[in-house]
Amino acid sequence: MSQNDRRSDRSPSRRRHDSERHERRTERPQSRRADPRRLALGVLEEVDANDAYANLLLPARLADSGLEPRDRGFVTELVYGTLRWRGLYDELISRAARRDASGLDRRVRDILRLGAHQALHMRVPGHAAVNETVSLAKRVREAKAAGLINAVMRRLTERSLDEWVIVLQADLPADRYLSVRWSHPEWIVRALRKSLAADGRDGDLEALLAADNAAPAVNLVALPGVADRGDIPGTTPSPLSPFGAVLEHGDPIELCRPGVRVQDVGSQLAAVAIAAAPDSGDGAGASAHDHGERWLDLCAGPGGKTALLAALAAQRDPRAALRANEPVPHRADLVRRALEESGFGAVTVDQHDGATELERVSGQWQRLLIDAPCTGLGALRRRPESRWRKQPTDLRDLTALQQRLLDSAVASARSGALIAYVTCSPHLAETRRQIDGLLSRQAGALDVLDTAGILIDAGAGLAPGAATRLDDALGLGASDRPLVGSGAPGLQLWPHVHASDGMFVSVLRRR
Repeated sequence: MSQNDRRSDRSPSRRRHDSERHERRTERPQSRRADPRRLALGVLEEVDANDAYANLLLPARLADSGLEPRDRGFVTELVYGTLRWRGLYDELISRAARRDASGLDRRVRDILRLGAHQALHMRVPGHAAVNETVSLAKRVREAKAAGLINAVMRRLTERSLDEWVIVLQADLPADRYLSVRWSHPEWIVRALRKSLAADGRDGDLEALLAADNAAPAVNLVALPGVADRGDIPGTTPSPLSPFGAVLEHGDPIELCRPGVRVQDVGSQLAAVAIAAAPDSGDGAGASAHDHGERWLDLCAGPGGKTALLAALAAQRDPRAALRANEPVPHRADLVRRALEESGFGAVTVDQHDGATELERVSGQWQRLLIDAPCTGLGALRRRPESRWRKQPTDLRDLTALQQRLLDSAVASARSGALIAYVTCSPHLAETRRQIDGLLSRQAGALDVLDTAGILIDAGAGLAPGAATRLDDALGLGASDRPLVGSGAPGLQLWPHVHASDGMFVSVLRRR
């Protein structure tokens, strides 16, 4: 992978650095003037105007705010909730303003979005939401727009969310209604419908869209051989990952220590899948010159899976050696930091194009993890602003890069080598079609392994009888949805089924 390839999707470096420079030129919120709504507005403006990432910017702003924990929680909900529901709010603001919201001044629009979120999703009484929104406009020197904001908020709060939904359903075509109701671009709605159908989950679309708009639970991982998940206070064992824990309440940063990291359960399972996959049984799994397996994490940034792989490799075989590769410098630094904090600082982290790295180590690795750059449609609940930045045209370059990495992996693989192809996306062009295309191009060269079976044997809670336990543990509600769908040649995870990011994992073996 070239650095340009990675920056086009996964690396926030350029936009983050631009945002940080802008942030240094503007007044940062200090405790002397801490104002929760104003702070939230500032973050939304950075996200909207400068392509900042809320998950990077908001914690820094809160750290400087001097706010009490309750107010911090209020700001967090304001920011993430407004970003998630932006599509719905813009439609309702357009109706209440009697003109397209896109034509409003950017700051006025952000103020109205914040007001809409308080009125429709935060149980702030209508009159209070109106008054607070108008007051915010005046505090940020938008008094000239106060009359417009007052009128729009009054019209918007004349109906409850349920009443607005009835109006929208009556007025809009089916896909447009789903797009507005659940605040997803229409092209994503259509793509998710097709992906669900391919996994045998017809009828799940609204459940998935709703899950994308729910704040995710905090998952932690206890690296085997370094920490024990039973020793993480305030958590319960993950019903899916044999090394995971779910945080019930509190700040996860306070729990992080050597061997304990914040990591989505889907990401954990991706690492477990390649680590637990059985070798061919013919001795190909061991290197003749050092008598230990060679593992490679090809797209390693930011390093969560790399740290878990290092622990799993040491657990499987103390002689095993892991190597990581990440072409983007600041992400490579994050990988090194994750490894050092976990006690695996000796792991080599290279910074090469992915295909170049595979050529360099051709024939030298037995287990390969490719967490390929992708649209990230499986992580919309964590990165709510990304749904408004992605476009269907992004798929062309991303799928070409994914194909190049897969073909390079097969070309550099020795007989018996294992490959795990992973994307944080359920889009068929990035999942099933990639593997089907690879099998067609590399006819007779690969076997597709049973990824779900590998994980079940490794202790993952994906067996048929585990669905009720998962629902009970994660509060998903009673469901008869199977935990393993029909998405061969791989396992597709879903936010509404597994309470994980929408990871796709396919494990292959070179013949």
